[in-house]
Amino acid sequence: MVVPLLIAAVLWFYMFSPWTAGLTNFWLTMAFAAVVLTTMTLLFSKGQEIFQNVDKNLKNIALQIAVGFAIAFVLWGIFWLGDKVSQWLFDFARPQVDAVYGMKTGLPDGVIALLLLFVIGPAEEFFWRGFVQREMVKLFPSRKGLFSAENVGFAVTTVVYALVHIWSFNFMLVMAALVAGFIWGLLYRLRPSLLPALIVSHAVWDALVFVILPIM
Repeated sequence: MVVPLLIAAVLWFYMFSPWTAGLTNFWLTMAFAAVVLTTMTLLFSKGQEIFQNVDKNLKNIALQIAVGFAIAFVLWGIFWLGDKVSQWLFDFARPQVDAVYGMKTGLPDGVIALLLLFVIGPAEEFFWRGFVQREMVKLFPSRKGLFSAENVGFAVTTVVYALVHIWSFNFMLVMAALVAGFIWGLLYRLRPSLLPALIVSHAVWDALVFVILPIM
């Protein structure tokens, strides 16, 4: 668990820190990081364990895809509303959001969308929920109630997922990761069998918010 998290932290530092920004194409680096995350997930866990609770018949697969799209659009709506509220509350909110969109350079929008849909989004959910959150639960004592291993593992994973974005020094980006990570993590905490839907939702939401329906 420690080694994959350290590698992820280094990758996120390289992608988002002001000291390394612009050294390589952001989206190609993100795609490379996605491949690394997927590889680590497969190396440090048994792939079949990740999807062991998932019903693999065609009807369920179709349902998972539909649920994934629904989650993505609901999450987009939450972020649209959050953007309006944050602009009303904080003068720095919109400039920081614009700074995030400023990273959308170096590749055509269509290529970025494809990378988000089929490489970056799926890999992040596969790693953070399918591997990190699942393994994090095993580190804490089994107990019932608010501080159960499942709840603590979910909380720690959510915080770590947000904190790896801290090197951007962009409050709005860190909060976005915290909110999105909380929602995906909570759904995984309640129903691990929804992991395929969460993978779809992460991929579709990424493409929506960055390329298809940017929040402006």
